[in-house]
Amino acid sequence: MPPDPTPAPAPDGPGSGDVDVTGLVKPLRLPDGFVASGRLVHDDLVGRALSRRDLDADLAAVNASVDLIRTTRGGGWPESPVTEADDFVDLVWHEHEHRENLSFAYAIYARDRDYVGCCYLYPLGRRTPLTRALLGHDVDINWWVTPEAHATGGYERVYEALRTWAVRDFPFSAPHCSNVVIPDVAG
Repeated sequence: MPPDPTPAPAPDGPGSGDVDVTGLVKPLRLPDGFVASGRLVHDDLVGRALSRRDLDADLAAVNASVDLIRTTRGGGWPESPVTEADDFVDLVWHEHEHRENLSFAYAIYARDRDYVGCCYLYPLGRRTPLTRALLGHDVDINWWVTPEAHATGGYERVYEALRTWAVRDFPFSAPHCSNVVIPDVAG
């Protein structure tokens, strides 16, 4: 009989290999030479690597969506409307993270022109605390959409696109969605 491919459960309790992962970040594991696409497509949604060229659209979208972002995505950002200078710094930071394969952020457009929102692929432990339960996942995916996109099903469509992109366009197989509101969609 071949060996059981199911991994044995991790031992629990003091002295049994139980490691406190609080405060740690599990880096993204990417193959050598991996280059993330600057453009992702799913149905009518197009994700473009978030950059300073998105400043005007991103600033307007974030500031129109503060309450919705906090309700659906959760977390501490944004606390209030953002300034152009602060958004510019965030966008440059996302460019750097993308270029260095540390995390990936995409501006989402419908039909490549209407700004829908943003999605993020982060190391586990960066946005939400790392736990033993999350160690079996390989990426934290999260997103937000504008009120206009939300009203027309955009929140669910971006969720479906992001789940597809994480395993089709990236080398991930066990994404964790850290949004507070996870859509109930088939698949």
